[in-house]
Amino acid sequence: MQLITEYLEGTTESILIEENGKKNMYIEGIFMQSAVKNRNGRIYPTKILESAVNKYIEESVNTNTALGELNHATDPNPDPANASHRIVELHKDGNDFFGKALILNTPKGNIVRGLIEGDTRLGVSSRGLGTTKVVNGINEVQDNYILKCVDIVANPSAPDAFVNGIMEGVNFGLDGHVIGHIKERIKKTTRLNLNAEKIKIFKDVMLKLGGNSR
Repeated sequence: MQLITEYLEGTTESILIEENGKKNMYIEGIFMQSAVKNRNGRIYPTKILESAVNKYIEESVNTNTALGELNHATDPNPDPANASHRIVELHKDGNDFFGKALILNTPKGNIVRGLIEGDTRLGVSSRGLGTTKVVNGINEVQDNYILKCVDIVANPSAPDAFVNGIMEGVNFGLDGHVIGHIKERIKKTTRLNLNAEKIKIFKDVMLKLGGNSR
């Protein structure tokens, strides 16, 4: 099976909710869509996506393990060490699947929070495993599709991809030298300037990965 990623054509918005004496940040909106041909000529039949989502809800959402990362990884499974959010709700409405995710108090989650507080538009993108078959000229996702997670994605090189575009089949990775450099930058940053430095690091990484990013 191949790694299948989809940058949703839809919008997400952030909300701040006070719970148990603290303010938690969430993002919510359309997380996945079925029965619509995307820009890469791929389509998810509603029954197939619904089945994958229901299994994901049962095995991950309901057990508080539905973690996601900031940007796609090359591994199909989300890495808890890189988690930025956790999906707390997911439900079907017509051909759309709406979700709600809690932004976690983790290094990656704090970057997401800082970006949102800075009015940065962020999108969500599903990550899963499966195969496709050409049906009437369209790559149709087959019933072996397994939903692994939903990531938060920003790709400055594609202007419409923040909330309105579809980007799929793109995997992001950093080599050891870059990761070491990031760790050194964070280590040398004072606590007061930590959030600002994380945002700078995120933008630098996006430039390295996006190539023609703005």
